[in-house]
Amino acid sequence: MTRWPASPVLTENPMKAPVNSPADLKVKLFADGAEKKSMLELYANPLIQGFTTNPTLMRKAGISDYQAFAHDILSVISDRPISFEVFADEFGEMERQARIITTWGRNVYVKIPVTNTRRETACPLIRKLSQAGIKVNVTAILALRQVSEVVDALTGGAPSNVSVFAGRIADTGVDPVPIMQEAVDMLRPHPQMELIWASPRELLNVFQADAIGCHIITATPDILKKLSLTGKDLGEYSLDTVRMFADDAAKSGFTL
Repeated sequence: MTRWPASPVLTENPMKAPVNSPADLKVKLFADGAEKKSMLELYANPLIQGFTTNPTLMRKAGISDYQAFAHDILSVISDRPISFEVFADEFGEMERQARIITTWGRNVYVKIPVTNTRRETACPLIRKLSQAGIKVNVTAILALRQVSEVVDALTGGAPSNVSVFAGRIADTGVDPVPIMQEAVDMLRPHPQMELIWASPRELLNVFQADAIGCHIITATPDILKKLSLTGKDLGEYSLDTVRMFADDAAKSGFTL
């Protein structure tokens, strides 16, 4: 049965959001990105406990030398988990790349997509790498069937991450919370595996992930910046919004 967070109890100030502060979160906050400046800024924040990257984020950041970028980042970020993804589509080449990437640091996890572009499962490779002691982050998972197959492949292996793209599930009009709750339950017997709530769309997802016992949520800097809004009085936030509209209208010089 799906376990939903309890409904908030209204206090004397019903406009104040009844949520915990970021420091009280049990879910680990990982930063998702590939821009060095932003990554190092977030590294200075003790709330950020790890990092994830992917080829799309690297391309967006203008990275042209994958290995040079990774070594540059790892020369600073050497004490928190960080994931780098293989970029091949053939499993043999994926394995070769994975075995190189894992040598970059003890804190490195190798991201392996759950399938290749031909929808062929990566589970045999995932099992092989995990049993060889390579820390794997299985990515691009959206279906519970995939979670089940990946858990089976990772059982008895090295520490690993299972990344379920909850944000993309939500993009299809499906509530990801019950799916993520089931995924949490699937991983519970396997303490060496951690579930990642990937691709969140809003700060609320951080608190949803925390409420269901998800181990990690990875978010972009834009979402992480909103942590400062946690618990903000909603009446004050309303006033801030009105002031913003008034200020922008004045600066625009609108007349009727």
